[in-house]
Amino acid sequence: MTPPFSLVLSFMPRKFARVSGHNVFRVKPSVCGLRSCSTDSKDTDRDVSEAAPAPASQFSRRVLGRRRPLSPLERVSQLLPQDSLSPEVWGLRDTRTTEEEPSSPSLEKEREEETHHHHHHHVCVPGERLMCFGETLMAEFRRARDVEFRKMFELKERQKLYSNWGSVAHDDMEGRPAGSVIRTSKGIPFVIRRVSLEEFVLFMKRGPAIAYPKDASAMLTMMDVTKGDCVLECGSGSGGMSLFLSRAVGYKGSVLSVEIREDHHKRSVLNYQRWLNTWRRRRGQEWPDNVHFHHGDIISAGPLLAGRGLNSVALDMINPHLALPVVVPYLHPGSVCAVYQANITQVIDLLEALRCSALPLVCECITEVQHRDWLVVPSLKKDGTFNKRKAPYENSDQDEPSLKTEEVLNSQDAVPFGDVQYIARPHPEQVGHTAFLVKLRKILK
Repeated sequence: MTPPFSLVLSFMPRKFARVSGHNVFRVKPSVCGLRSCSTDSKDTDRDVSEAAPAPASQFSRRVLGRRRPLSPLERVSQLLPQDSLSPEVWGLRDTRTTEEEPSSPSLEKEREEETHHHHHHHVCVPGERLMCFGETLMAEFRRARDVEFRKMFELKERQKLYSNWGSVAHDDMEGRPAGSVIRTSKGIPFVIRRVSLEEFVLFMKRGPAIAYPKDASAMLTMMDVTKGDCVLECGSGSGGMSLFLSRAVGYKGSVLSVEIREDHHKRSVLNYQRWLNTWRRRRGQEWPDNVHFHHGDIISAGPLLAGRGLNSVALDMINPHLALPVVVPYLHPGSVCAVYQANITQVIDLLEALRCSALPLVCECITEVQHRDWLVVPSLKKDGTFNKRKAPYENSDQDEPSLKTEEVLNSQDAVPFGDVQYIARPHPEQVGHTAFLVKLRKILK
C-alpha cells in the first residue's frame, strides 16, 4: 500500500541553502519504504549534482557564497602589503589560480569579441594618443557603489599588473585608447585610463604628508597665481604643491622650492621628474620645466633670493614665522603669503609672532577647507531590482496594484523616466581635517 503523500514528506527533512539572496529547499532523502529513497551519502551527492549542474568554477564561489581553500602562499601573501610582493610570488599565485580555475568557453569568447571590437570598431578622435610604455596609468575596478580596486602604475614592457582580482599584462594595455576595459586573468573588468594631476599627487610615493588638492587649489586662489609669476615655496615635501604651482605659472613663470631635509628633497625631485616623463609621452610635448628645487634652509638662503621679486609665497613649515623676516623683503607690496598649518596651535604661534614683530603683514583670514562627498545612486532591492516610486491610486477602493502592474514595475528592461527612487545622502567615508590656511598680505605701513 502506498503511504500518504503528507507522511512521505514528514520523513524528508529539509536543508536550507541560500543561493543569490533566495531561500531554496534542498531535499535530503531518508530511510523509508520507497525505492527512490537512499541512505548512501555518495548516492545523495550524485543525485544532487546530476539534478543541478554546477556553474563555471570562477563564478560558483560568488553565486553559492563559497570560496575555494587558500594555499599557504596565498594566506601569507594576503597578510602583507600588496605592493611589497615580488613578481615571482604573484606568478606562483596566478599559476595556481589558472590551474584550479580554467576560464570558461563563454569567457574566452567574450574576450575575443572585446579584442575584435577594439581593433576594428574604435575610431580615434582628433588629437587622441594611444597609451604607450613609460606612461603613468590608473587601473580601477568598481562593483555596485564602491571602488574595490584602484592603483597607479607605470606601463612597462613584459610586466604585469597584479591584484587580488587577477593580473593584466602591460603588453595588453599598450596601444589601446585610454579608458579601455580589460579583463584580468580571473575575468574581472578593469578600467585602464590616464591619471590627472590631482590623482597623481594623491597616489604618488610620498615622504611627508602632502598638501591635498583641495587645500592646494585654495592656496592658489589666495595667492592669485597666474601665468608668468615668480613664486617661492618653502617646504617641498613630496612635490605635490610644486606641481600645482608649476602648472599655474606656465612656461614664462618660475617656482623656487626650498627644502631643508635631504630625503624630502630627493622625493620631491623624483615625483616631479616622473610627472614630466609621463606628460611627455601622453601629449607629445614638454611640461614647463619651471621648478628649481634647492636643498637648504630658507633662513640662510638670503643670497639665493637676491635679485628676485616674488609675486607670492607659499609656506609649509613647522615654524613659518622664522622664515618670514627673510622672504617678506622680496615679496611685492600688496601680494600674499599663504601659510599651510596642520594645528591651530601653530596658527596661534604665527599670529603671536606677527604681533611681536615689525613685519609689514596683516592676517586677512584663517580658512579650513571642507570637502564632502555625496552618495547619489539608484535605490536597489535585495534581489538587485530597482525600488520603484509608488504613484497614488486613482481608485480609492483598490488597496493594491494588480498583478500585471507589479510585473511591469519589477521589469528591469523598460523603466520609465522618473520611476526609480534614488539614495542621496553624504557619503559615509569623508575626508577629515587636513590643515588651516592663513592668508597674510604685505602692506606698506
